[in-house]
Amino acid sequence: MDLFKKNLLTFFKGMAMGAADIVPGVSGGSIALITGIYQRLLDSINSFHSANLRLLLKFEVKKFYNAVNGTFLLSLLLGILTSIFSLSKLITFLMNDHPIPLWSFFCGLILISAFVILREIHRWHLGVIVALIIGTVGAYFITELPPTSSPDALWFTFVSGAIAICAMILPGISGSFILLILGKYEQILEAVSNKDILTLGVFALGCVIGILSFSRVISWLLKRYYATTIGLLSGFMLGSMNKLWPWKIVTAYRTSSSGEQKPFLTENLLPTQYLDQTGLEPLIGIAIAAFLFGIFLVIGIDRLAAYLKK
Repeated sequence: MDLFKKNLLTFFKGMAMGAADIVPGVSGGSIALITGIYQRLLDSINSFHSANLRLLLKFEVKKFYNAVNGTFLLSLLLGILTSIFSLSKLITFLMNDHPIPLWSFFCGLILISAFVILREIHRWHLGVIVALIIGTVGAYFITELPPTSSPDALWFTFVSGAIAICAMILPGISGSFILLILGKYEQILEAVSNKDILTLGVFALGCVIGILSFSRVISWLLKRYYATTIGLLSGFMLGSMNKLWPWKIVTAYRTSSSGEQKPFLTENLLPTQYLDQTGLEPLIGIAIAAFLFGIFLVIGIDRLAAYLKK
């Protein structure tokens, strides 16, 4: 594959990560794992160390760019930003007006992805099984945490960015959902829509500090305890299914800063209960179709990745 096509493919993978990160409950880290760029992404992030940063201080920009795998990161970042700025309104529309097929699609995508990733484990042992269970249970309880109110101060925006970016590179745990728990999701979306440079700049700085620190932890675990770490990451994905369940009702609302009523707490229901309690059709046929589309999309990506490796 020539360089242009390779970078274009990375750009599209970035777009997929950006689209996933917009949705509270879906992790861009899951998409990175699915598309086969997770380890490369971690290695590129970890290359921002003192030796390479000194190249930048010496104005050896080209050497620095090559040392940090700049073309890969730039292509990926452009894809992520393209999705965030172009798809945020579409994703919000689908979440509000067509939630059942949207969540069903992500259910299929994340479920099959967890099993595809577990296939990477060639030698199972007790530690892998324990890690899988811990990841599943841990992610489930995180998805049960209710959103909270939070300070409007810029320091908390910085802290929220540092915490959320850690979740964004963890498969299964959504950075958007962490922002929702911290009470910052709506503020950051509004900052993107309004192009609030100050808020976005502080948030981005928090993200940079958080990702440079946390990526090293994940890389260290993958290098020393690969199978166990893969089990843990897959567990995170399986546990997040609780948040992605398509049929749910809002049990409590909160008032946003603009005076609008926003969902605060939700409860998962069976399709038959959904019809009884909401009076709305559960759209089971559409949900199944969207679920299967998510599964076939991952299988297609997996086979395409295998083909490109040949």
